[in-house]
Amino acid sequence: MNLDPTTGSIISEEEAKKMIALFAEKFSNQTVSSFIGGDNVKKILEQEGCIGIRIYNGYDEVAQKISLVLVGVNKEEEDILKNGIIYDRMATCPPACPNPKVGLV
Repeated sequence: MNLDPTTGSIISEEEAKKMIALFAEKFSNQTVSSFIGGDNVKKILEQEGCIGIRIYNGYDEVAQKISLVLVGVNKEEEDILKNGIIYDRMATCPPACPNPKVGLV
């Protein structure tokens, strides 16, 4: 697959809920979701040559939970590492969970 600024697919709410439920079933006691502020997403995307964001699954040894790592990607499909902006330590659910009346969980 070639990476470009339009990589990714829109899915339905039903598909999203099913995927989230299956994850919870397979990986109980793991982080349900992670939140990163829009300003921080913009900081990644505004890096010179950045066409998108790669999201790595990491593991926080202290919290013993899955932890996402976000890094910008250039048109050569390379992570932007030298002086690049890399994020982790987002607000996770639990404890910062969405309102169950309007969230996916």
